[in-house]
Formats: sequence, structure tokens, C-alpha cells
Amino acid sequence: MKSIQAVFNIAEICARHGITDVILSPGSRSAPLTLAFARHPAYRGRLRVVPDERAAAFIGLGIAQATRRPVVLVCTSGTAGLNYAPAVAEAFFQQIPLLVLTADRPPEWIDQLDGQTIRQRDLYGAHAKGTFDFPADTAHADAKWHGERLINEAINLTQTFPAGPVQVNVPLREPFYPKADEEMSYEQDVKIIRDDHSNTILPPAEILDLRRQLRGAGRVLVVAGQQPENPTLTAALYEFAEARQVPVVADTIANLGDVPAVRRQDIFLAGLSKEDKTALRPDLLITFGQSLISKALKLFLRDMAPAQHWHLQPAGEVADTFRSLTRIVRVKPAVFFQQLAVFDTKDYHRDVISHAQEVRISQKVIEGSNPFLSVEQYTSNERVLGSNSSGTTNEPQVGSIPSGPTEPNLTWQQADTAATQFLSRFFAAEGQLFNEFSAMRQALAALPDDTALHLANSMAVRYANILGLPAGRQIDVFANRGTSGIDGCNSTAVGAALAQPARPVVLLTGDVAFFYDRNAFWHNYPTPNLRVVLFNNHGGGIFRLIDGPRQQPELDEFFETHQALTAENLCRDFQLRYLPVASFEELATALPVFFAAESGAAVLEIFTDSKTNAAFFEEYRKAVKQAFQPSLRNTAV
Repeated sequence: MKSIQAVFNIAEICARHGITDVILSPGSRSAPLTLAFARHPAYRGRLRVVPDERAAAFIGLGIAQATRRPVVLVCTSGTAGLNYAPAVAEAFFQQIPLLVLTADRPPEWIDQLDGQTIRQRDLYGAHAKGTFDFPADTAHADAKWHGERLINEAINLTQTFPAGPVQVNVPLREPFYPKADEEMSYEQDVKIIRDDHSNTILPPAEILDLRRQLRGAGRVLVVAGQQPENPTLTAALYEFAEARQVPVVADTIANLGDVPAVRRQDIFLAGLSKEDKTALRPDLLITFGQSLISKALKLFLRDMAPAQHWHLQPAGEVADTFRSLTRIVRVKPAVFFQQLAVFDTKDYHRDVISHAQEVRISQKVIEGSNPFLSVEQYTSNERVLGSNSSGTTNEPQVGSIPSGPTEPNLTWQQADTAATQFLSRFFAAEGQLFNEFSAMRQALAALPDDTALHLANSMAVRYANILGLPAGRQIDVFANRGTSGIDGCNSTAVGAALAQPARPVVLLTGDVAFFYDRNAFWHNYPTPNLRVVLFNNHGGGIFRLIDGPRQQPELDEFFETHQALTAENLCRDFQLRYLPVASFEELATALPVFFAAESGAAVLEIFTDSKTNAAFFEEYRKAVKQAFQPSLRNTAV
């Protein structure tokens, strides 16, 4: 069966490229693809069956997020492939590599009223990096070469920056199955094409130009968008920020680890006066990564547009999110910060800080305040920065204009410190009714070390961005912010749990997102490391918290999704431990039991009242306004 042999070669090529995970949903037309992967030794124990294609695609996305390698999706013909679309779009905008194999009818049968047949070519349109049509007939040697070349090109394209989903539409003729006594083997002479991705560095002339621009920029601000954890980048960013005394602003999903960064921007930017916001306005904005959660930060950067905005990205389209983009620096962010942290000593002395301030930084370096520097770099910095016996330590606040004495300016760090203090005071107030915002704070504080934290869209990701993460626990954060939909939040976390069985995977989610994606648990694979914290207010509570719908008389009937469901039956169906709580005391008692490593997969359902949640959040917003409206320019510590 030469047609099936060509499909068996697809599995062999994937294995040779190091792809280890395949998610398939059962079907007849896709049988040759199913058999190809099911019988391949590389996929024993790594081939997973998920009946619901929408959940299957998001589970694959979760695995790819965790492993940072392509995952293969396999489905039958017809609308099955359409159900992949939400996850494909999320993968496209989040730059996650997926190889989507959609089985299809032969081309002559399209639009001929044959069953389970739709127009599958280029099924995902602009939301896939590319689409390939596998040959329908591969008997000729040229057709065999063509098919193998296409699979290689598709796999390489999924990983070429920016990574993303690629569809290969595979038309298949009957018979789909080999005969009972027919053995199918994997050809060892299949064509393999490898794409060695370049590690571009900035050319010397561009480095000199960027350094010159930095020296003359005045206020410089770095903003990090969504990205996976990257130790090389965080080390380089730490060194750059310390050397050039530049503030870094980061959402929770930026995964900057212990890099000193401003993280409370959602709080203070919502309350600052225009005068204080003007004091924070950058002259040069440097951005990297993908989307931001913080609407307050996005609006601030649009209203207080910098004179220059550089975005760091080695390839691909660049969004002008803040309407101020002036320069695209085509290099990996880690390389940029590594190369730009080094500077000419004379220029640094003239344009950045005084001689006395050099002493202070030199002392910090020698004392080991920068954990990313080697002993040789300590020595080098001491030699470059020199010493001073005057004992002067009047260095400027990070983010202020590095010139002579001026009137006091509010800095990003001052505002961040004030926001942190405000948050502690606000939640310390007595007499609070039980609400989801406070419950979220308790849940975040209880997260185990080394957690892979998944945040569902709607209020969960917003609450977490305001509250922040407990320090020092090596928590990586994931959220489907490419399209910001609720349709695959459970499934993505399930995929992460399957990919990282030794690591705690925690999903914080609301009830609408949770029940919308309940088929995430409809599979036969254990996830003992998965914990789901479900905030159930019996409706789409976010619409009571955002301006617009909450002022409308139709709020109750047409915006909130009223439902009386609980997770108890779902947990029984899918054999998950179930812990319901409805008070601060019950929550405090349940959290240690819930997060205990030996207790297995579980759902902690936190019941709250939607109106109470809305009233408490409104109280929070009013408190922010009261705390930050007076000018902080001369009062912030």
C-alpha cells in the first residue's frame, strides 16, 4: 500500500526531527495517520487520544508551551479540523509551534456532496504560519520526494522565529487500513532537511549608534511583554538595567524571575494624577516580548507617547501597540541587552552618572549585589568604575533624568513601592466579606515552589497581575493572551501537566471558563500534579467589574452568564478530588491539603457572591484613587 507508506514516512520524519508528542482525535479518514504514529517506536507512551478536537488542540498547545518543541495534532476530515481553530489562532499569536495534520478527501471529491467533506485547504487562513497540501498520490518517485520535502519544510517552519502553527492537509484514498497479514515499516532513507536557526548579533556600527542614542535619550524605560522564562535574557536584562540605571516594567506573564522590576503598574497607574504620570513619561521606550495584560500601562504609554520607541525582535511582524514605534532592532532581546550593557567609560561618566555615583555602583558590584556577574566581571567593573574617598552616595533615583539637580521627580520605583504598601494596607483592613479578590490573594500566597501557574482569561489573569506572585518560589506563568479567549484554559493546563509530570501545575480560573472547557478532562491520562482553583460566582462576574456593561439595565439577563453548576459532578466523572469552600477560614484550612504533593489531581472550588465581589472591587478602586491622587512627587519614599 504505497499511499499508506507515504503517510508512515510522515511519522518517521517527525521522529527524526525530535518531535516527541502527538495528540490525535479518532476518525476514519485519518486512520493511516493514526496507525503511522501509533506503530512508531518513538511515540509509544507519547501518543495521546483526546476525543474533543477543541480540547485536543489546546492540550497540544499546553504541551508545546511547556516543552518549547513542536507538537503534532492529528484529526479526521470535515469539521474536526475547524474545531482546532481557536487553539491554532492562540498558537499563532503566542508563537507556539504546532504541526497540524488534517486528513482530507482527495481533491476531486471536494464540493461533490460527499460525507464529512469541507474545504480544508488553507483552513486557518491568516492564523497559520503556512499551509501545505500533501500529494494525494505518491506512487511516483517525484511525488514521494515532494511529500517528504513538504513535511520537512512544515516542521522547520513551525520553529523558525516567530514560531507558530503550520497546517499540512493530507488527502487520503481508500483503503485506509493495511490487510491483517500486511506489515508496514518505516523507510530509513526518508529525506530530512534541517534548518539551523541563526543567532544574530548586532553589527558594530549599529551597536555604536544605539549606544549614542541611549546616551542622549534622557529617561529610558524598558517594558517586557509576555514571554517564557529565559535565564539568559533575565541575566542580560539585570546587567543592562543595573549598568544603565534604567527601570524595567513587567506584567506577571513576562516571567522575569528575580529581575528587579516594577510590577504594580496596574495599581498606581489607575490612580496617579496627570502631573505624576507626566513625571513617569519616558523619552525612549524599549520593548520586547508579546502582549501586555495591564490596560492601565497600555493606555499610559499611548497617552504619554515617548519620542522614541524601540522594539526588540529578531524577525516577523511587529505590532505598533502604543502608536509610538520608531525603530525595530532585529536581534534577540538577550543579545541586545548583553551588547548594550557594555559602554564606553568616558561616555558613561559624562552622560549618565557622576564620579561619586560610580563609586556606589562599584561597591554594589564588589559586594555581590548582581548574582549574574562572574568574578572576572566584578574585577573588570571595579577597574572601570574606579574608587573615590569622598564617601558621596547621592546617586539619582532609577529612571530620573541623569543631569544636574532638578526639582524632585516621581520615579517608577517610588510609585511601585507606594503601590505595594497600599496593597498590604488595603487587604489588612478588618471586616471584609468573603470575596474572590481576597481569596485569589490567599491562593497565590500558598502556591508551591516551582509551580507552572496557568491563569485563565477574564478576571483570574487580571487579579493575579494586580496582586503579583510570592517572591523566591521560581514560579513560571502561562496565560492564553494571544487571543485572550476562555475556550481552552483548562485544556492548556492539562497539556502542561502531561508534559511536566514532576512539576506542580496550577490553574486559577473562573466558573464560565472552567465549565466551557470541561472536555479538557475527557481523556485517559493521569495528571496527579494538576490543581485547579475554581472561583465560582455562578456567572460572568467580570461584567460587574468593568465599566460599560455594569451600568446597563440588561446586565443581569444578557451579560452575566447565570448558571447553577458546581464542579462536584465533574470531579466525580473524571476522578478528581473535590474541595468546596465558602469562607476565609475554610479556604485557609483547605489550601495546605489541596496543594500537598501526594494528594493527587484536585479541584478547589471557591464559592463567592457576584455582587459582593463587585462591591469589594469597587471599594478597591476607590481606595486606589484616594491613595494616589495626591501628588507623590515629593512624598513617595
